[in-house]
Amino acid sequence: MFHKEGHKIILITFILVIASYLLIDKFVSINWLQILLFIALGVFLFLILQFFRNPKRNTINNDQHVLSPVDGKVVVIEEVYESEYFKENRLQVSVFMSPLNVHVTRYPINGKVLFSKYHPGKYLVAWHPKASEENERTTVVVENSTYGKVLYRQIAGALAKRIVNYAKEGDSAIQGDDSGFIKFGSRVDLFLPLDTKIKVALNEKVRGGESIIAEI
Repeated sequence: MFHKEGHKIILITFILVIASYLLIDKFVSINWLQILLFIALGVFLFLILQFFRNPKRNTINNDQHVLSPVDGKVVVIEEVYESEYFKENRLQVSVFMSPLNVHVTRYPINGKVLFSKYHPGKYLVAWHPKASEENERTTVVVENSTYGKVLYRQIAGALAKRIVNYAKEGDSAIQGDDSGFIKFGSRVDLFLPLDTKIKVALNEKVRGGESIIAEI
């Protein structure tokens, strides 16, 4: 299954690959060069399909858990001052996505969307200290009666040039459901209550909609 954000790009890629194949077959007479170019086209198509895949996840719905919004590797666990919405200290957990990870963003908790805002910005590498404040990003806050308020922030990186955010203020959020997509990017930050019990470690690999990041 492929994400809807990739349907147009996948179609264009197929057309380009087929056209390129026909041109190579017609105009390139050197056998080893033909084979090399055909392999390159195959790899390119595979990477595009890999990037836009949207695998079904077995989300175990639990209001005491915060699930990872994305696939990737945990790169930050620390107490920080969150200046946009809470304006107080929170526990930050950041997940970095490589270009080979699934790039679907999923709701980390059930609840109601209280806040959703898009910020244009730069395209610093995702691990840059100022990326969460200066890069293109979206901020979403979801609240439920069990866990309270959880903020997650999609952050574009050096390769990501478009963030897609489906969350709108007033929407009902269902844990594990699609809430957005980051094209060719990058990182998601979670900001959690200070009394949260973190269930992951630095450099641990997580799966969106399945891995438990924290519990109350």
